[in-house]
Amino acid sequence: MPPADARKRAAQTSPPRLDGRRERALAPGALVAGIDEAGRGPLAGPVVCAAVVFHGPVPRGLADSKTLAPERREALYETILARAHVAVASAGPDEIDRRNIRGATLAAMCRALLALPCPPDLALVDGRDVPPGLSCEGRAVIGGDGAVAAIAAASIVAKVTRDRMMTRLDAVHPAYGFARHMGYGTPEHLAALAAHGPCPAHRRSFAPVRAHLSEAERAARERARAGPAHAKEAGDEAGLPLLRAS
Repeated sequence: MPPADARKRAAQTSPPRLDGRRERALAPGALVAGIDEAGRGPLAGPVVCAAVVFHGPVPRGLADSKTLAPERREALYETILARAHVAVASAGPDEIDRRNIRGATLAAMCRALLALPCPPDLALVDGRDVPPGLSCEGRAVIGGDGAVAAIAAASIVAKVTRDRMMTRLDAVHPAYGFARHMGYGTPEHLAALAAHGPCPAHRRSFAPVRAHLSEAERAARERARAGPAHAKEAGDEAGLPLLRAS
């Protein structure tokens, strides 16, 4: 057995086990949802938000989705669906361009929470923002995807869902390599943008995409910004699902 000081150092450096205790401590006896997103930074595709409420044992090995290998994310995703109520909402490129990425993300978070089959008493949201218009009390948790089990689970669900959506988009627009880089601004993606211009899955308000718009599209966007707003709630033009609940 290692000495006590070695065990203490290991405990200080190893990540905390996410087992639901933090949620129960924050709101004893309450039904708590975790909310997180995937896809704020990419140049293409939707931003996907997930809301998770556990009704069964919290799976071992939960962590921020970005720290997990794809195979581990997929395995945890299936376990989460079996042990939690889950809802997913997405905001497509049109909504992102219209609202801006922050506004579109917060709106999708509200839709995900509202789609849960069991209305929660409290929503814990990863990051600094509590979305306006949540259907229950909300609290922001900075670094929540590495500290709160329900948020970590939401991060996994959002990431796996979005990766699958981007793989389907890759089949629709194969010139861009979406299945490899998931829409992020990699050298491969930027080269494809320069060669082919944007496709319908691209976010026109993002500078690397905007730089490759045709003159006609630039002019049309300027006229749209100058004229009256004809906002419509976004679906996803590539036929991607907006909501999933379980």
